[in-house]
Amino acid sequence: MIMGKFILVTGGARSGKSSFAESLAQKSNNENGVLYIATSIPFDEEMKKRVKKHREQRPSGWTTLEAYRDFDVKLGEVGAGKKYILLDCITLMVSNIILEKCIDWNILPENAECEAEQEVTCEIEKLLSAVKALDVTFIAVTNEVGMGIVPENKLSRIFQDIAGRVNQMLAKNADDVYFCVSGIPVKIK
Repeated sequence: MIMGKFILVTGGARSGKSSFAESLAQKSNNENGVLYIATSIPFDEEMKKRVKKHREQRPSGWTTLEAYRDFDVKLGEVGAGKKYILLDCITLMVSNIILEKCIDWNILPENAECEAEQEVTCEIEKLLSAVKALDVTFIAVTNEVGMGIVPENKLSRIFQDIAGRVNQMLAKNADDVYFCVSGIPVKIK
């Protein structure tokens, strides 16, 4: 019987999602009991600075896994014995998988979007299954990407659509969902 808990934390950019999620994980009272999954790939100097800042903010005893796919294999190795797994963030995971297909989505065949979404959904399902097998409190951070205008370019629209559907899937499976606004977490489920 699975006794773990799944908490989804969502909100806009700089809404306080990560800080709130980290505060939930710190409740473990055991720094060694937390696995932090970082999904970012720092391609440029600005992202490298962001990643460095995030690393410096985390407690030193937390274990870090830098990955955005194949969690069915990776979590068994590093997740055992942990009380909390914190993944930050789902939307970076989604964009990494989408961009593996191609950077210029204006020249791809129509079925590329469907294939990308299937691949993302498969990775999310593998993630959820792997976490359930570990019987931990799983906290996932994601961006709410659907509260602004519809993006002008095709890649951004594809990303927004896939990320929105993934967020719906995660929220449906989550025990608790928090929406962060201006640093204030509001429990919505």
